[in-house]
Amino acid sequence: MKEKLKAYMDLTRLHFFFVWPILFCAGLFLAFQYNDGFSWLLVIKVALIGFLGFEAGLTLNDIVDGNIDKKEVEFDKLTKYWRVFGKRPISQGLITRQNAILLFSVLVAATSILIFTLPFPQALYVFGIMIVCYCLEVFYQITKRKQNFPVAQLIGRMDFTLFPLAGYLCFGSPNINVLLFGFFFYPLALAHLGVNDISDVANDQAKEMKTIPLLYGLKGTAYWILFFSIIHLVATIFFLNVLGTVAIIGFTVGFSLIAAGNLIILKGKNADSGMKALPMFHVAMLIYAITIILEYVI
Repeated sequence: MKEKLKAYMDLTRLHFFFVWPILFCAGLFLAFQYNDGFSWLLVIKVALIGFLGFEAGLTLNDIVDGNIDKKEVEFDKLTKYWRVFGKRPISQGLITRQNAILLFSVLVAATSILIFTLPFPQALYVFGIMIVCYCLEVFYQITKRKQNFPVAQLIGRMDFTLFPLAGYLCFGSPNINVLLFGFFFYPLALAHLGVNDISDVANDQAKEMKTIPLLYGLKGTAYWILFFSIIHLVATIFFLNVLGTVAIIGFTVGFSLIAAGNLIILKGKNADSGMKALPMFHVAMLIYAITIILEYVI
């Protein structure tokens, strides 16, 4: 029973449980700034939607990659960062594919029930985004196995961008704020993807994945991260126009971490430099999200 529990914790990356609701609620609190109607019940509901929906996406990731993950060559770096016990449960036979599909179905069903307690048309917006995100997840995992241009990355990773935007649409309506939020988050998602890929280059080589390092090399990946980090900085300037003073402080701290991560990667251009920079990008995302929430609270 204990080993099975560990396997499910690795499958769902449960030690990051607090991150997904915070990212999702950042969108909600941005909507609160422009719409009256704050409610703790709504906050709790939206936090659960974000948590359960993202956990379903992580489970789907492993379901799609179950067979190809058997080619894993090292478990001591990125795998242990994302999975506290360092296991890929489906590919290692700790959880059956059928049970993983069952868990995914339960998580999606629970998320859907919560979504349809939201008012109309917000419920339709959020439910539609959820379905699109799961389709993009499958598209990303399959397309990156055989491509000559990073279509999987540029299109497939829009799912991560849509995630906090769905949080906004739990209460708000489509408007310029959503566009600016997306413009802010999309290049950050692509920069983060490059950091994740450079950290896991050995495993991707073993699986013959066409990730950024395999397409453009380690040096090219470092420039990919830098390029999208610069676009993210430009987008941040525009996005700050819909926020306030607190955001300026928090976003400065967040981008400073991203800049430091870029310097580490540009200097090392290897998996070790990626592993050092990855937590900086994650903390920066968390600071961004908390800052957006604090902008409303304060």
